Amino acid sequence: MIDGFGRSIDYLRISVTDRCNLRCVYCMPPEGVEWMDHEEMLSYEEIIRLCSLFAQVGIRKVRLTGGEPLARRDLPELVRGIHAIDGIESIALTTNGLLLQEQLPALLEAGLTAVNLSLDTLDRAQYAAITRRDALDQALSGLYAALDAPGLRVKLNCVPMGENDAQLVPLADLAREHDLAVRYIELMPIGLGGSLPRRTEEEVRAMLEAAFGPMTPCDESLGAGPGHYFTIPGFRGKIGFISAMTHQFCDGCNRVRLTATGFLKTCLQYETGRDLRTLLRDGSGDEVLLEAIRSAILHKPAQHHFLDATGRREDERHNMHQIGG
Repeated sequence: MIDGFGRSIDYLRISVTDRCNLRCVYCMPPEGVEWMDHEEMLSYEEIIRLCSLFAQVGIRKVRLTGGEPLARRDLPELVRGIHAIDGIESIALTTNGLLLQEQLPALLEAGLTAVNLSLDTLDRAQYAAITRRDALDQALSGLYAALDAPGLRVKLNCVPMGENDAQLVPLADLAREHDLAVRYIELMPIGLGGSLPRRTEEEVRAMLEAAFGPMTPCDESLGAGPGHYFTIPGFRGKIGFISAMTHQFCDGCNRVRLTATGFLKTCLQYETGRDLRTLLRDGSGDEVLLEAIRSAILHKPAQHHFLDATGRREDERHNMHQIGG
């Protein structure tokens, strides 16, 4: 599928739930949120049906997100169903890791190919302050279980917020001994993230090079996303950056999102897209759904405008747990 700006769209991010077992400061308010009813969320059968249609229009890579996707029961069954679809080449998972050690064997057996684990600090007290849960040990158990799994691609995602400056180097050091990519993701002004401080790629890179020396750009592609990577002498793994604010990559965007409520969201910032849940539950046939998918992708916006006031903005209405990480 080619959108209206000539970009090939082959990557679908699916939020399977808005629920999460953490309360991260950039995602949820301290008082918590009101979860959506289960009936509002797509069933696994509905997700699998849509994935089969997305595969027909060229989607090859699927990522399962949340909220926390492992908080939804029987996630391996969804992985198994997507894995059986002709044309789907990879199924990845973004998780906070708390439930990963327990569920990983079943996920791997079902066809999972990659894991991205979100971790902003290795300091227990700071982890509890950022996530509002004392659960660092569980997150690390999930990380090391993933690293020990043969053939599983593993990445660690960190959001630099200023307060975790002292942890950016220790997190990067995990790539010295382990074959993983440690990635620094610029905080985007969505929901609560719009009111928090953030570090730019240049600031983080300066901290890392002060500790490890010059980093060398790497041309190797590590997955379907927009990250760009560097090597450090003596490191088994790599260091990556996803810098949507300071290094806008919209001209090469290859992804769309399916929210837990079945809305096909074609740009993270805007509400453009299509309500596929209503079509599904009204009894629409595959051709009607395919046309809705094609039309939404064709009209995918050219780029985000988070740094100016153009258009309606997600930070006025939604937090990331509602959109899909």
